[in-house]
Amino acid sequence: MAERILFQELLPDSTIAVIGAGNGGQAMAGFLALKGFGVNLWNRSGSKVNLLNKIGGIVLEGQVTGFATPNLMTSDIGEAVHGARLIMVTVPASGHRDVAAQMAPYLSDGQIIVLNPGRTGGALEFRQVLLKNNCNCDVTIVETSTFIYASRTTAEGVSHIYGIKQRVPVAALPATRTIEVLRVLRKAYPQFIPAENVLFTGFDNIGAVFHPLPVLLNAGRIESKVAYEHYRDGVTPSVARVLEALDRERLAIARAFGVRTRSTLQWMYHTYGIKAKTLYEAVQKNPGYVGITAPGSLDHRYIFEDVPFGLVPLASFAKIAGVRVPVIESTISLANALHGVDYRAEGRCAVTMGIEGMDVDAIVELVLGGDSQ
Repeated sequence: MAERILFQELLPDSTIAVIGAGNGGQAMAGFLALKGFGVNLWNRSGSKVNLLNKIGGIVLEGQVTGFATPNLMTSDIGEAVHGARLIMVTVPASGHRDVAAQMAPYLSDGQIIVLNPGRTGGALEFRQVLLKNNCNCDVTIVETSTFIYASRTTAEGVSHIYGIKQRVPVAALPATRTIEVLRVLRKAYPQFIPAENVLFTGFDNIGAVFHPLPVLLNAGRIESKVAYEHYRDGVTPSVARVLEALDRERLAIARAFGVRTRSTLQWMYHTYGIKAKTLYEAVQKNPGYVGITAPGSLDHRYIFEDVPFGLVPLASFAKIAGVRVPVIESTISLANALHGVDYRAEGRCAVTMGIEGMDVDAIVELVLGGDSQ
């Protein structure tokens, strides 16, 4: 492998590409533009881009306020990533494969691609797609364990930021690049902290705990069009106990790979500063969850993203490590029946993550120091 291109320092006027103009993308693009960075915002839908260009920018409400004007809002991904030192991917995990394939021809040495978040196995799968699309550039793929904002698009071009997480673990693939990457990322987000590797950020995927089961266990409410808050109303004491059982399985998988992943209660404390004895108590005490409404439909990313790109890869890692995960498997099966889709076939698995035939030790070696290209 040729000598690696060192990362360039992120300066106040540096260009950052934000990939995706949904709930997270508009919040991130607006925040970064307000901080003075040059922002290239990309979205697949030309109609959304045209509307944002007509408005002239993004209105931020909530914990961050102001009118932000990105340098560029486009549906041309080559135009968006050109010259960007940092590429922040905010599309749902279900779009990672397509985004990787689209940007592959336009990447250049030294760029940092951050999956916000990677969900589970995101960096591994993104790497595989770039390789399959003949991308030989020395780029570094990074993933966060969660999205830094709790945000919603409340109107066209209006993003409401309900909460900003205090600490967000980040890891590069391979882990030997994490500290160097963080020196760049923390110029924009000082909340980012180093994680041991992308297995940690993948197993630290709290969305896989908090999203699918509350939707499945409140399916009647959602189909009956009952308005309620996803967290504070949907996570009742009984629902919370099921989430805790799923969480114990997630932690068992992590232990099998030698990863010190946090429980949901530890995550709540580290992320929001919430101290509680039970998951139900933690959810009720979290002000960042106030006002976050439940999905209006069962056709929602809390299932079609978090099951195939959160729970399915967790089950794949469990199979490799020989860990039994009945609650995770049951949740996948319920989601399959609900949507009439085989999420095990569509989701991330050993093949799509490039770890087919590998054992635990080989996977750990790959993420710690293996060649990222």
